[in-house]
Amino acid sequence: FIALMSRARLVLTDSGGIQEETTILGVPCLTLRDNTERPATVTWGTNRVIGTDPRRIVDEALRTLNDPPRPSGAPPLWDGQAARRIVKVLVERGPDRSTS
Repeated sequence: FIALMSRARLVLTDSGGIQEETTILGVPCLTLRDNTERPATVTWGTNRVIGTDPRRIVDEALRTLNDPPRPSGAPPLWDGQAARRIVKVLVERGPDRSTS
């Protein structure tokens, strides 16, 4: 699915995960909901939340295909290094020595 998405000119979705993937891939995305729990995909990515009105969906899809947004890069900390940062914090804290 990622291979298909990476070659797409536009993705329409209601999935938060897909919003994130299109942001990383730099693929324009229209989210067919009234809100998103992934606001970074709108702020940093190529995602726009447009609702579920059929006319608006068609209008926004055509507009996006004719004038696609330019990716602005990945959001901060979306660099694939989360595990490395977690391990660093765990090592710095040391083993849990509580007796509870």
